[in-house]
Amino acid sequence: MARKVLLFVLMAYVIVSGIAYPIVPHPKAWYEFPIIPGLEERAKIIFFHVPTAWLSVIAFLMTMFYGVKYLRKKNMDDDAKSLAALQLGLVFTILATITGSIWAKFNWGTFWNWDPRETSIFILLLIYGSLIALRSAVENDDKRARLSAVYSIIAFLTVPFFIFIMPRIMVGLHPGSANDDNAGPVVDFKMNINMQMVFYLSLISFTLLYYWMWQLRYKAIIIKDKLSKRLI
Repeated sequence: MARKVLLFVLMAYVIVSGIAYPIVPHPKAWYEFPIIPGLEERAKIIFFHVPTAWLSVIAFLMTMFYGVKYLRKKNMDDDAKSLAALQLGLVFTILATITGSIWAKFNWGTFWNWDPRETSIFILLLIYGSLIALRSAVENDDKRARLSAVYSIIAFLTVPFFIFIMPRIMVGLHPGSANDDNAGPVVDFKMNINMQMVFYLSLISFTLLYYWMWQLRYKAIIIKDKLSKRLI
């Protein structure tokens, strides 16, 4: 119960402060954020867009981790944990795409520009969406778990390239691209201590939210599997 209360407080603070705190040229009050060149008021998207992208990586890493555990121990619980992480990973990847598209509309004029980072996240959606299709196409539990585990290992090898490398070595519109000489990557944002605090709290709160959702989804998969076996 205490963890849920903590999660609620953190999420409420991040949402309220991320939306309501003003961005001013020379911050003086504790609740004021500095202007980031090239982003201005639109910089607030980092409190929501970056955490969803971060959780996509965490979720796909867990998908692979529990896939490897399944291959070692052949425990179907590990396959269920891998599936739960996979499903949430796709959810947060879609959320990262949506929030990024909204930002792109206000910053670049259109929702989609085939920027290297937009292209890379679209490719990841195809890769992991194909894993969902693979799982749906195989009826045998052990075979499905084994194929999914192997696929998740190969798929995750592409994640660092598409998330961290490709968008930074190619010319693009997104901050942090090879030609970006203005804002730079998130880690180089000119954030004051107040903005940094909200940013890191957003990462923490979203991570806690993901972990809670992952536990719930894993339990739901186990219950559904048990009910299905009873009905057969």
